[in-house]
Amino acid sequence: MNLHKTKIDWATHSWNPVTGCLHGCDYCYARRLVTRFQPHTCERPMETGTQSSEGGATGITAEAGAPGCYTVSRPTKLADETGEYIRSTPYPKGFAPTLHAYTMDFPKKRIIPSRVFVSSMGDLFGEWVPDRWIENIFRACAETPRHDYLFLTKNPQRYAALEKAGKLPDARNLWYGATAANAAQMEKAADAIGELPWKYNTFLSLEPLTEDITASAGWTYANEGAYAKWIIVGAMTGGSSRSQQPQREWIDKIVNAAHAKGVPVFMKSSLATIWGEPLLHEHPKGMLWPEEEKSNG
Repeated sequence: MNLHKTKIDWATHSWNPVTGCLHGCDYCYARRLVTRFQPHTCERPMETGTQSSEGGATGITAEAGAPGCYTVSRPTKLADETGEYIRSTPYPKGFAPTLHAYTMDFPKKRIIPSRVFVSSMGDLFGEWVPDRWIENIFRACAETPRHDYLFLTKNPQRYAALEKAGKLPDARNLWYGATAANAAQMEKAADAIGELPWKYNTFLSLEPLTEDITASAGWTYANEGAYAKWIIVGAMTGGSSRSQQPQREWIDKIVNAAHAKGVPVFMKSSLATIWGEPLLHEHPKGMLWPEEEKSNG
């Protein structure tokens, strides 16, 4: 297996060494997707017939010291009540936080330099995630410096905590992002990113933008300090999104404030009907964007 091509506008590939999340956001696309592919009531992980392999017969173990978290040592095959194979699933524990240990070498298998969104199907930096999982992923990133790695969390305080503990790499190809869909999240993001030294690459993902965050103290704090080196903006998608679309005025304020500080802005395709064409697809200097380099010859 390799890294997966992604339809996410601001990355070329995704890598999901950790999936699952406990934030409980109503608009979570990852939870909806996992629900489709997790084991159904009549399905169960197949056993190998031996307990000698890591994770025992099913390859799935509960993570010691991290209640509700699991490690999966190999791809999971599902069987019915009779033990007959039905299908495979990457989510044997549903949306419970899960480390997929067998995916750690996936970046090595991707030879072409790529921009990789890490753990698009979960929150790698949630409070529940063991430090050991995060450190293992950082090691895998360090072994493949040809790729750029983008992390995104609703718990950016974890970045600051890891930095204080000496566990947050400051490599040029690692980008640490914080989600800020509303004023409350914006304040958390500003406080956390503001604690990081300038040498770290940081960005904000204002998606789904649900209110005018430029009116918040967090935005003022972050913008005046130019804490974010990149800003992504997007609207809510899905069945209940029509009544929760951002206003053009909100986006104008974000773009004007960012450009005044020299910060590039990337607009997701979900803004096309609000902003119009062309959308802004700006990238930080030095950030890998293979498709753009290819198109330029």
